[in-house]
Amino acid sequence: MNLDPLPPFGQTALLLDMDGTLIDLAPTPEGVEIDPVLPDTLAALRDQLGGALAIVTGRPIETVDRFLGPAPGAVAGEHGGAFRFMPDMAIERPNLPTPPAAWLAEAERLAAAYPGAILERKARGFALHYRQAPEAETAFLKALTDLLADDTGFHIMPAHKLWEVRPVGADKGGAVQALLKHAPFAGRLPVFIGDDVTDEDGMRAARALGGSGYRVDEAFGAPRDVRAWLREAADRGDWAPLPRVA
Repeated sequence: MNLDPLPPFGQTALLLDMDGTLIDLAPTPEGVEIDPVLPDTLAALRDQLGGALAIVTGRPIETVDRFLGPAPGAVAGEHGGAFRFMPDMAIERPNLPTPPAAWLAEAERLAAAYPGAILERKARGFALHYRQAPEAETAFLKALTDLLADDTGFHIMPAHKLWEVRPVGADKGGAVQALLKHAPFAGRLPVFIGDDVTDEDGMRAARALGGSGYRVDEAFGAPRDVRAWLREAADRGDWAPLPRVA
């Protein structure tokens, strides 16, 4: 398997998806379990990289804070719909639209119609989770497609057992580009690690900026392998070989 080469450790900006990459997926968004070593691993790497470590996720920044505390140097939440470029900075939000109240009301109705389905609200969009209601997958997509039929400001994205409605312009590629314009990321070579279709924009952007992009299943195997690789890098102060090419 041909994988992108890792840039020199000291020149890297490390950009990490969260769910399915750093943490194992769970039946519900709030049901994930955090490896107790993970925050210390991230904090050590953040310090070794001069602060240039960011979580790039579809989750709200407040959720990342609740799960990982101050370990990341920066967070791009909601697929680039919210940024905090350094731990002590305020959250910044690009000028993007919010979904109409009628859409949220319909999403609530849809979730209630399928026991086990979950509506996840975000500042700039929402997601309908059907992991515990697999029969809702097709119905949710059809209903959301009908809902957005005449609107060009939002689109529907698939992810792990969910459909997400988010504004056009909020994607992880744009998030990577925005992070690399700010200290301490500017001038570094980005390494983006993700596991899902929503992460592919981030991988492409990292490569376009001279760095590397890796899918968990191709380069590592599973989130536990990503965590082990990051821990080894933190202990060494340098990259270890990627597990799938070691």
